[in-house]
Amino acid sequence: MEMEKLDAETEFLATKQETGNEWELFKENVRPLKRGRNVGLLNQALKSHTDYQLKKSLLDTRRKLIEAIDEYKGDDPLFPWIQCIKWVQEAFPPGGDCSGLILIYEQCVRAFWHSDRYKDDLRYLKVWLEYAENCVDAEVIYNFLDANEIGKSHSAYYLAYALHMESKSKMKIANDIFNLGISRDAQPIEKLKDAYRKFFIRSIRKPNVVEDDSGESHLPVRSFGTVLSSADNRRQNMERSELANKQMKPDRTQKIPLSVFKDTANIDTMPGHQSGKSKTDLNPWSSLGAREERNKENSAMPSKWTTYKIPHRPGGVTASASIEVFVDEECTEMDNRSHDHDGKSSKLKLRQGDGQDIKKETDLLRQNPLRNFPLRSLPR
Repeated sequence: MEMEKLDAETEFLATKQETGNEWELFKENVRPLKRGRNVGLLNQALKSHTDYQLKKSLLDTRRKLIEAIDEYKGDDPLFPWIQCIKWVQEAFPPGGDCSGLILIYEQCVRAFWHSDRYKDDLRYLKVWLEYAENCVDAEVIYNFLDANEIGKSHSAYYLAYALHMESKSKMKIANDIFNLGISRDAQPIEKLKDAYRKFFIRSIRKPNVVEDDSGESHLPVRSFGTVLSSADNRRQNMERSELANKQMKPDRTQKIPLSVFKDTANIDTMPGHQSGKSKTDLNPWSSLGAREERNKENSAMPSKWTTYKIPHRPGGVTASASIEVFVDEECTEMDNRSHDHDGKSSKLKLRQGDGQDIKKETDLLRQNPLRNFPLRSLPR
């Protein structure tokens, strides 16, 4: 007797396998990568949001990768940095401040900026470009690369630089950057030329979208013998009436003397009149008076005021409750776990547990990505 074959859903439930649907639950928090992502590793990384042991395992792996950078003795010192960056991108899909990715970018590019070996290394240039994407103004980084001749033989540098300047509406500078890359025969040159052709088309169409308000007449243009529609006719009559009203208004720029009102009533009938006052006192506009009279409001003698005591309100004053300060749970857990690891301190200075310091340093680097570089390396 043959056993009845189960349907696909019942067979899957019988195996008691996990669905791995973390991607569907957290996909809005996943930062896209140009090279794509491994769905299996992505689900595992996203599952760490609810699994403490898995999150602890990710932090331990990151610590080991950072230690591996210090302990590397091979011929390619950039290799462990690339491995660490790729792993952090996969293990921390949101790319938040606590991931430390921006700090790793900055430490990596600062470690090799003076090395002639990596000036034309495409891997090193890509780290610079990814670092620039996370900064407020990437123009500072592109100027640094140009001043230190980093990546000048790769079209990726000119393409990223030109597109950034185009996003800031600096079309002429972007055009010059494209031409500079083409004149240097940056590789792959066909990719750069194709991007330049598309940029040229966009630059031609852009002025047609943004038009200047020249203040000229907006009356409809028509040939002889045509008749305006009723709506156009009403709008034309309205504009003509507005123009006529403007012409009828007097020109306020001409200097016309102002007439000052003078009260001709008897001053003696005014309330509070004192018959003993002189004519000068009754007509203060003709005379400003002596200095003592003008400063009479400041003639009061100072007196001691510290002896005055403010009466207390009945009931007394009760101490107010203390304000509770919000603390990020994720960074607090990282801070608590940092005391459990006694490893070699990395030259990254990426302290595994000090989440607040990581966030602070990340914000500073976003605002000023070259803040830790020597002054002699900065463009002048």
